[in-house]
Amino acid sequence: MSRPEHAAAPEIFYNEEQAAKYSINSRIISVQSEMSKRAIQLLALPDDKSCFLLDIGCGSGLSGQILTEAGHQWIGIDISKAMLDIAQNGREVSGDLILGDIGNGLPFVPGSFDGAISISAIQWLCHSNSRDENPKKRLLHFFQTLYACLCRGTRAVFQFYPETVEQSELISSYAMRAGFTGGLVIDYPNSTKAKKIRISNYVLLKFFRIYLVLMTGGQQHLPRALTSFNKENNHIPSIERRVFGIKKNKSDLAKGSKAWIKAKKERARKRGKQLYIHATLN
Repeated sequence: MSRPEHAAAPEIFYNEEQAAKYSINSRIISVQSEMSKRAIQLLALPDDKSCFLLDIGCGSGLSGQILTEAGHQWIGIDISKAMLDIAQNGREVSGDLILGDIGNGLPFVPGSFDGAISISAIQWLCHSNSRDENPKKRLLHFFQTLYACLCRGTRAVFQFYPETVEQSELISSYAMRAGFTGGLVIDYPNSTKAKKIRISNYVLLKFFRIYLVLMTGGQQHLPRALTSFNKENNHIPSIERRVFGIKKNKSDLAKGSKAWIKAKKERARKRGKQLYIHATLN
C-alpha cells in the first residue's frame, strides 16, 4: 500500500471523505491515543503544572483530547480544513484551532509554549507538492519558528514514520540547524512485528513507534525507550536511540601512528568486531 504522502498534498488527501474515515477508525483512534500519551510522557513536563502546549498537525483532535485529559491547555495547527472541522464540530475539542501550513512557519510569538507534540505529521514536509516548495527550506523554516516559539528548557516530540534512512537524517539535521539537540527514541525495538531496515550504524524500526525528541535547553539525556518486555530499560543501547546535535572532540592522534591504530582497534573491540591477532616471533 502506497504512503499517503505519495498520493496527494495533505490538504487534498485529507478531504471530507478521508477525514471522516480517519476519525472513526477504532484502530487509528487507539494507536493515536497511545502515541499521544507517550509523546506527552517524553515531554517530561512538571507533574503539578498545567502547561500550554502546541499540537502540530492536530488533525481531527485525537491527540488534543489526550492533552486535555492530561490537564493541559493547547493550540492545534493543521493544513486540512476537513480535519479541523471534525475537531471543532464533531469532537468539540477544547483547544484553539488554526488552519495553516507548518512549512510556511509557525505564527506564534517567541516563548509561547511549554512544549509541543506532533503525531504522524512531520514526514509530510519531506515532499514537494509544487514547483515552489523546497522541502529543505520548509523544514528549516518550520524548525526555526518552532524553536523560537518554545520556552527555553522545553521539548518538542515528534512521532513520525520515516520512509528511508535519508528522510530520517534530513529531518534530524534540519532540527539541529535550527538550534535543537536531541535524537530518536525507538520503542519496542525487539518486537517481531516491527519491520526492520538496516541503517549505517543502527537499526531503524520502520512503521513502528519512532519519536524524535527535540530539546531547547542544551545537552540533556534522552528519555528511556520502552521495550517489548519491560516498561523501561535501565540502559538504552545505540539500537534504540540516536543522538545528534552534540559536537564531539576530534582526535588529535596522527592517522596511521601506533597510538591511532591502537585506538581504532579498541573502538572495534567495543563494537564487538573480531580482530586478527598478530604475533611477533622471536
